[in-house]
Amino acid sequence: MAAPPDLDPSSIFSEKHSRLPDDTVFYAIFPDFSLTSTATSAASLHSLHLQILQTLTPLTSDYIWQHQPFSLLPLRPPPNSCLCSNHLPHLHGHLRVGDNLDDEWFTVFLLFHISTVFPDLSIRVWDSDGEFLLIEAAFHLPRWLNPQTSSNRVFIRRGKVHIVPRHRLRNPNLAEALSFVVSFGEESVAAEAVQAAVRKRIEEYPEKARRNMHRVRVRVPAAVAQVLSQEPCLVALAVEGFYDRDIDTMKYAAKMERFLSRGREEEELVCISVKMSRAMYAQLVQQTFQAPKCYPMPNRSDSAYVEAELGMKIACGLEMMYQHRRKEGSEGKGSTWEAFRESLERSGYFGGLLPGSKEYQRLMQNAEEYYRSSASFSRASEMMSAPVRRIDEILALPYSVDDFKCVDVPPSDDDSWLYNGEDELNSELLERQKEMELYDLKHKKTQKSKEQDNVGPSSSSNSDAFNPGDIAKTMQAFVEKVSSYKGAEVPENRNLKDVDLDADCFFKDVESMMKSHGGEEGRSDDDIEEGSSSDLDFDDSEDGIDGAELSEDIEDGEDTFMHSYSDALNEELKSTTLEKSFVRANEQAPKKDEGTSNAAEDMEEDFTPVDVDVNLVKSLLDSFSSQQGLPGPASNLLGLMGLQLPQEDKKEGK
Repeated sequence: MAAPPDLDPSSIFSEKHSRLPDDTVFYAIFPDFSLTSTATSAASLHSLHLQILQTLTPLTSDYIWQHQPFSLLPLRPPPNSCLCSNHLPHLHGHLRVGDNLDDEWFTVFLLFHISTVFPDLSIRVWDSDGEFLLIEAAFHLPRWLNPQTSSNRVFIRRGKVHIVPRHRLRNPNLAEALSFVVSFGEESVAAEAVQAAVRKRIEEYPEKARRNMHRVRVRVPAAVAQVLSQEPCLVALAVEGFYDRDIDTMKYAAKMERFLSRGREEEELVCISVKMSRAMYAQLVQQTFQAPKCYPMPNRSDSAYVEAELGMKIACGLEMMYQHRRKEGSEGKGSTWEAFRESLERSGYFGGLLPGSKEYQRLMQNAEEYYRSSASFSRASEMMSAPVRRIDEILALPYSVDDFKCVDVPPSDDDSWLYNGEDELNSELLERQKEMELYDLKHKKTQKSKEQDNVGPSSSSNSDAFNPGDIAKTMQAFVEKVSSYKGAEVPENRNLKDVDLDADCFFKDVESMMKSHGGEEGRSDDDIEEGSSSDLDFDDSEDGIDGAELSEDIEDGEDTFMHSYSDALNEELKSTTLEKSFVRANEQAPKKDEGTSNAAEDMEEDFTPVDVDVNLVKSLLDSFSSQQGLPGPASNLLGLMGLQLPQEDKKEGK
């Protein structure tokens, strides 16, 4: 049967068709030999796979994972449903962490451990939030790094975090980024502050993983005790079945067909010790659940009631999980089918038909038939049925209640941590708050230091030590900055490129404009219109002027133009009093009571250069003084540049 358009079940978990689960961490391990040739043999990946699992076994053998254990699968191209890479051979896996965040960081620790033992590997790890290693070190990252620019940049290699620098690779793909990390690893190693932030989260592992385990005494039916004694990790599925129960699965707990086959009167509870994570223990204890009528429970006054109640929750969870997976395994549906069905709806396969209508049912039946013929059906059925088959194998072996009566069961671990969690949470929040405050303080100090280096020393802290020379230095730094379309910018630490100005072209254009208005002063307006030689006429071929000749004429006239331009400015300024307001080098500013009758004549022949800095400071101070302590342009401009002028003392009698 033909598949519905664009609905291959093998690709439903691609990033294009599916949203990543919120509580799942993904990881991929890329060996260096996968970069040299995509024809890497399956034997090489398989050998690496076995070596890694053998290395991790001592660290994970006694650990109870919340939902599923740490696993790796070798993948050679061309894969059909890989979130990591479609063309590079690698090992990959994913882990649902649920409510137990310790599983995620224990996984990170294992990946760092792998990268240390096997130095020729590059590892990626991420979740639905993205590069969560960067989130952990957010206060220490370079400013350019953000969720939009972090794609294919973050790796774990040789026990360190590597970040591919942007100035080396602008938008790298996975192969380019891996090649860079392998060839130029010393450049991609993240800053020590980033390393320390990540290392702080995993430095207590694997000891912290062992502390996260909680042992508790429970009383359960013999069948449950037999299963948990052979496969302790199945307690995770039992807790999951109990915690995620719904109306349909609770019907299985009401009958207890698999784990309470003898009936309530004949069934005897046995005492065993069960190891689980603290998160699992909290999920069992914090929920109230009424025991099914068919389940044998002691009286509430009995000292074993608490142990029996906890065991009842585990037994019911195991029953619900077993029956649910057996049904889903036979149908081959589960989460894979749900994802496939959602992809049908997104693609418009049902054409807006109402669920339950005849045509809708026909299309759904066609989709189910196609799904059963796909490889996804086989994989889903195998995955769902695996715990069921294992339980059947265990219970098929002979066992009895007497097997558990003579066993010495250790006491339960102290669970005071369950009720003192508020203190631990507050401590964690205070630590995060302190980290944020230190970051803000460091950021402010850095900004202040940059402002002082680029703008000049500020006089706001000590008005008595005010130096007028600071104004000239600050203004010089200000005018050297390049403005943008937004206006003038206050000096700060910027690496802006210089303005690319073609001076020769600029002077040629200005000279051509001056020639059009200079030269013959007696020409009428009509003559100007007829004989205009503006830049608009440069391309007019009717004049018969060759471009090279025009260029030579302009070059020859440059010196003449500059002299003429300077003379014209001087002549214009002679008729004004502007020259009287300037202070020249080695000269004091003229006093108000001094006469100025002969000043113009003296200044005409005085070629002493003007002291630009002194005139600038004098003008700004005069403007500031005229404000009389009120806001104004001088104080606003200097304030933006980090300078604060001292206020004038009030005169006596005022």
